[in-house]
Amino acid sequence: MRKYDVAIIGGGIGGLMAAYRLKKNDKDLKIVITERGDKLEKRHCPAGKNNPCVHCKNCSITSGYAGAGAFSDGKFNLGTAYGGTLGEELGDDVANQYINEVDKILDTYCDSGSAKVYLSNEDLKLKCLQNNLRLLDMNVKHLGTDNNYKTMQNLINAISDEGTDLLTFYDCKSVSKTDGGYVLTYTNGEEIFAEKIIIATGRGGANFVSSLCRSFGVHMRSNHIDIGVRVEMKDIIWKEFSDKIYEPKILYKTKTFEDRCRMFCFNKGGLVSAENNHGIITANGHSFAQADKKTENCNFAILSSIRFTEPFDQPTEYAESISRLANMIGKDSVLVQRFGDLIRGRRTNEHRLSQNTVIPTLKATAGDLSLVLPHRILTNIIETIYALDKVAPGTANDDTLLYGCESKYYSIRPVFMNNKFELTDNIYIIGDGSGICRGLSQSGAMGIYVADCITEE
Repeated sequence: MRKYDVAIIGGGIGGLMAAYRLKKNDKDLKIVITERGDKLEKRHCPAGKNNPCVHCKNCSITSGYAGAGAFSDGKFNLGTAYGGTLGEELGDDVANQYINEVDKILDTYCDSGSAKVYLSNEDLKLKCLQNNLRLLDMNVKHLGTDNNYKTMQNLINAISDEGTDLLTFYDCKSVSKTDGGYVLTYTNGEEIFAEKIIIATGRGGANFVSSLCRSFGVHMRSNHIDIGVRVEMKDIIWKEFSDKIYEPKILYKTKTFEDRCRMFCFNKGGLVSAENNHGIITANGHSFAQADKKTENCNFAILSSIRFTEPFDQPTEYAESISRLANMIGKDSVLVQRFGDLIRGRRTNEHRLSQNTVIPTLKATAGDLSLVLPHRILTNIIETIYALDKVAPGTANDDTLLYGCESKYYSIRPVFMNNKFELTDNIYIIGDGSGICRGLSQSGAMGIYVADCITEE
């Protein structure tokens, strides 16, 4: 059995930053990262504009080194205004200190001049406020999917060169306590001993985290979930915003139900992608820094937030059931519908889709989202699109495309032993899987923070 001082479960940015900092703090530490997916350079998705999802055993978009963020558009929010609650947990000053350290580390491994920083904009904030919208604006560094990929690969290489073991196709199924530490058991039959564990599984590891918490008697709280669609239209419609702040994150309180909807994950000149989350195919989006890879479209998510109350305690399963229904109707694929067809109460067919002025960037099944999304959620989404149309006219055009479903769920929120994010003795949790972070910067910052906590003990 291999033995380590620290085992990190998950090779996303949180796990990578934790390993990087641990070695910087103590070069003699024996560290391993175990990842259920493949090496970054071997992650290739066969789906795209002309091919639907082929249901790979390990989704190359969501699993593997650099995590789900590997093929994101490389947006790093340089603050705590959104992207999680790390500022609430540590205080804004400490959280921002660690976010800035993530930024500095990435600069070390990023191609010089490839990143662009977008500053906040008061004029656009005012324009949104005048239309009952709230623009959540802060400084954002954008690498683009291609440059983000290179930066992550450089970081991974540096971590490996420092002596950290990087294992692939190690899917941890259980952790058991033993003398002096823990034994990690993997689905491939391997076992690893570690004195300390950092869980960095991301949202995809929600079931693993839930199981581990139950086995060690860690109390969990239910978080809210967000369910909605990925929206695609001509890039020029949002040019006023995207040229100035890159990613508009906008909140809207619906009139019918007074629910909160949010527009986020904006991709300028980007494309819509499909993600395989344990057999459930959902929509997402990417963008590129290089001009020759940009499309004529932009895309973003519109999600309706739901916070369940007792006695219901299965928000993740609820979100997954809606996505499964979309996959059923879409024949194991994401659904796409023209906004004009949705408003007229008719399904989109291949003929109308072929005549659309907005050309889809993802091969999806033409269909009817009203057969999938609950009335309340669908009403919220339609209201939000009309509200956004007031600040970016053209958003509510008939040819705007809606891909469903897209969902974000954070149902596992463990109750920590202390402010070190320790679940039980010498087991720590970081990143999206903790229920705290929802972005690359805060996940990376949490990894560095926990690494500091471990090496200071």
